[in-house]
Amino acid sequence: MEVIIPFFIAHWYLSLFFQTFFLHRYASHMAFSMSKRTEKIFFILTWFFQGSNYLSPYGYGIMHRMHHAFADTPNDPHSPKYDESIFKMMWKTKTIYSDITSKKVKVDPRFTKDVPEWPAFDKFARSWVSRLMWGALYFSVYLVFADQWWLWLFLPIQFALSPIHGAIINWFAHKYGYRNYEVGDTSRNFLPVDFLMMGESYHNNHHKHGSRPNFGGIRWHEIDPTYYMIRLLDKMKVIKINEYAREVKIEKKERKKEAA
Repeated sequence: MEVIIPFFIAHWYLSLFFQTFFLHRYASHMAFSMSKRTEKIFFILTWFFQGSNYLSPYGYGIMHRMHHAFADTPNDPHSPKYDESIFKMMWKTKTIYSDITSKKVKVDPRFTKDVPEWPAFDKFARSWVSRLMWGALYFSVYLVFADQWWLWLFLPIQFALSPIHGAIINWFAHKYGYRNYEVGDTSRNFLPVDFLMMGESYHNNHHKHGSRPNFGGIRWHEIDPTYYMIRLLDKMKVIKINEYAREVKIEKKERKKEAA
């Protein structure tokens, strides 16, 4: 137990960080920029920390742009409004994602502009060889350190972390929570303090300001931990945030006007 629970927690948050930082805020929305060399490093880091759950930045980026363009309409790749259950929605999401990533479908050019792509690496990282290798590693950790039967219940969750992370936001954050903005979809802020999803649960804020790197910050309790990592990497000149200061100032002015 001393190893398995920390191992699970570390995998949950590290996998989630690279999903929200690299796949979501960078690949989908270009909230910041980076060099092509740095981009390839983050490809590798995303594979390393997502492991058997690796998602292609190319496929994820395009599909998520489609979600924003068609939010809660029949063309939305994942919407609780048009799917009967969370399982049906996620299976539909998987099918669309796989078709986009494998280039089995033609995609509108507006969704492909500047999406990061590394076909050779994606082919390896998405392969069964890679997924089975990571799966065997996870199984070995449990085999050595799981000293109580109930700890094995965490293992299947680790095999499916990325779909689980996506389901939490794409299902629950479109059904439950509060809204700061009346936007043309059902997006909500699922958690008032996002201790679970590293800022992703401020979904209503994000649907209002899609390219803004800070998903929180509208109310005093909306703290987005990923944003502070983005600021740190910006100060270290690993990435460059795109006009975040201007966006934050505009938002603060809007809030002051509303309060007045």
